[in-house]
Amino acid sequence: MKTKNIKYILAAGLLCCGLSTTFTSCSDILDEQPRSQFDPTFFTTKTGIEGGLTSLYAHLRYFYGNGYWLNHCETGTDEYTYAQSADGNFKDADLSGVGSLTSTSSRSDILWGTAFANINTASGIIENGAAAGISDALLAEAYFFRAFDYFLLVQTFGGVPLDLGAGDLKFNTSTIRTSKRNTVPEVYAAIFADLEKAVADLPDNPRLTGTATKNLARLFLSKAYLTYAWWLENPKQIPTYPECTRDAGQANSYFQKAYQTAMEAINNPGPYGLQPTFYDVNVATNDRNSEIMLYADHDENEKFGNGGAGYGWGSGGSPENFAYWMETWNYTEMTAKAASGATINPIQREAVQALGRPWTRMAPIADNFMKGGVWEDDVKAIDSRYDATFTLRYHTNWQKAGSNEPYVFGANGMQVLPNEVYFSWVPESEDGNINYTGADGRLGFGEIPGRPDFVVAVNHISRKKYPINWKLGIYRTDNAGGLGSKVNGGSPRPYNIAKFSELYLIAAEAAVKLGNNVEAKRLVDVLRARAGKQTFSQNDNVAVSVDHTAEMLAATPAVITIDYILDERSREFWGEGYRWFDLVRTQKWAERSTVYHIAGDGYTDKDLKEFKRDIPAGYYIRPIPQGQLDGMEMSDEEKAAYQNPAYRN
Repeated sequence: MKTKNIKYILAAGLLCCGLSTTFTSCSDILDEQPRSQFDPTFFTTKTGIEGGLTSLYAHLRYFYGNGYWLNHCETGTDEYTYAQSADGNFKDADLSGVGSLTSTSSRSDILWGTAFANINTASGIIENGAAAGISDALLAEAYFFRAFDYFLLVQTFGGVPLDLGAGDLKFNTSTIRTSKRNTVPEVYAAIFADLEKAVADLPDNPRLTGTATKNLARLFLSKAYLTYAWWLENPKQIPTYPECTRDAGQANSYFQKAYQTAMEAINNPGPYGLQPTFYDVNVATNDRNSEIMLYADHDENEKFGNGGAGYGWGSGGSPENFAYWMETWNYTEMTAKAASGATINPIQREAVQALGRPWTRMAPIADNFMKGGVWEDDVKAIDSRYDATFTLRYHTNWQKAGSNEPYVFGANGMQVLPNEVYFSWVPESEDGNINYTGADGRLGFGEIPGRPDFVVAVNHISRKKYPINWKLGIYRTDNAGGLGSKVNGGSPRPYNIAKFSELYLIAAEAAVKLGNNVEAKRLVDVLRARAGKQTFSQNDNVAVSVDHTAEMLAATPAVITIDYILDERSREFWGEGYRWFDLVRTQKWAERSTVYHIAGDGYTDKDLKEFKRDIPAGYYIRPIPQGQLDGMEMSDEEKAAYQNPAYRN
């Protein structure tokens, strides 16, 4: 369905983020308690400031884990397109002629409506915290989050307002229905100042599990330096708004700052570090590990673990973590003949990381899995990130629904037992060995002689069936051996936002821009060496002992380019919400995303079709939400001037 727009008015009074906290709890995590709203006088008390600090973390749930925000970040890029069940939210974002991205249809409104309220809270904490007896270290968390939100905003919309009604970066308590946008350099100046303050005053170790630290601030400072350097250089002459001059001669100094800041974080890791394998980073049983520097937290406590009472699991709205639905095809439509002759669903909806609730809104682009793509066959053979990114093999689970059938019939008339593989995605090179005729006409599956599992080669990915993004999948501990009573719900897992591994790619990208290929290759190879090691195959659900480190390093090109950095970023962060920002930063969006291939909407569709997107330079920033414009008491001319030029009527 098409979601309705909400009207936003900048700094329209206080922000309400229904959480407060008590810092005296014996727990080592944020102790959240629902509140209906915050009053201005609340921020003059220590309790109020502490409650405001907790709300800074809680606000992350309102876009990270939101499936429509994930759509904003991924659909229309070289990773994802719209899937068979997509509505206008996804088709509009694809820019391929099936919809139109406008100020009313762009889901960047999710960010606009959340971020400014949080910025105002952060400013209130900063202004009132010292008088309330709050330490510099705690105030630094507010500086961090104010910069964090402004960084997202400036990347998404271009220049945005620093004055929410009471002056630049001042806490506002009155309703203001006018607004003036600052320029991109002015916004970045505020971001740099706040993050530099956060780096100076935040502790090396988090005060509670998941709270901000010095190195977290360094990660975002290095990324902000990097992004601003690209903006200054402007190699593709992408326009900005509000219009302003930019000095390309300053770009290298910011690339240098990005490199130095990222390296300072890498060389002084504190409590953070790379996990032994890529699987360890993303497996649900190891959530909140030392590689994850920031996350939007959730847990199985439905009232307190998801932003307060009143939000039903499975509602498809914030603050639930329902993003994983979007990248999940409807695997539950598989049917099989059982031993008794009955027709059953061999793979049923289950609250496990490899499956979860199907929604079929976002499909991965087939080009990625074929020759020349980031997951081409040579990569699949040695890079463990492929196994630890996608659900490629689908294990039967009918017995968890209470059925006593001993087996079902799979490919080639062979028996498939409980927990065995019924369907697999196989490499492009296997396509010539597959018989697609007569195996399963309804779902378009094929057979390989001697294999009991039905198969489809990845060069036949369609909008109807495709590999699931395993990394985002649901995980529950209360399934009691069954499929899970809350399998349709949002995930109680934290949604990962920032990873220590990104520091290596930030530093490598800056090194490429500075002409230091040796250093760029060294940094990239740290992650590639890790990707060559595998101790567990999630698709086979079995421990393994694999080391392709030598092959991974040998396959690293001698010359590291920005395109290769983008390939590595895709392999590290596939489908997690990084991609649009990466392509916009490097000005590679149109170059890498204009043409793509995928099969059709039907289960039997297997032949790839070519699609073309129209990605004008003006779309490198998103439209100001129409709800914001409608809520301002300004003339039509002033509202038109407020909007980014590419989206004016």
